[in-house]
Amino acid sequence: MRSLKVADVMWNHIEPIKCGTPLTTVVKALLANHVTGLPVVDDHRKVLGFVSEQDCIHALLVSNYHCEGEPIVDDVMFKEPLTISAEMSVVDLAQNLGHGKPKVYPVTDHGRLIGVVTRTAILSELAKSGCGLELPKYADAE
Repeated sequence: MRSLKVADVMWNHIEPIKCGTPLTTVVKALLANHVTGLPVVDDHRKVLGFVSEQDCIHALLVSNYHCEGEPIVDDVMFKEPLTISAEMSVVDLAQNLGHGKPKVYPVTDHGRLIGVVTRTAILSELAKSGCGLELPKYADAE
């Protein structure tokens, strides 16, 4: 049995969104990568925010209705994103998933983006691991 880490299931092939990116470009990136959200970074890959499908839908509806021109990601991104470590246990992360929690987590090392992990990736790995996954031991489970 092994203890699965976020590093084992994270994706590091997805390009993050840079500040100043037009929202239509963000939408294309979300659709191309089949994710519900992406981290927003600076030129040094420091995570500055997070943008979701829902953020884009609302902003594009408002801008189209008011004919205000195309918004940029800076206008709609969540500026205090929840990030996780590559060394975090997948079991611990899975236990913290729930209603209202992110579906995509930026994975950072010293504040610098190194990948993302999705609920789908966690679900897939948990299903594959089955009984081979090392679950935490609880004191009251004797």
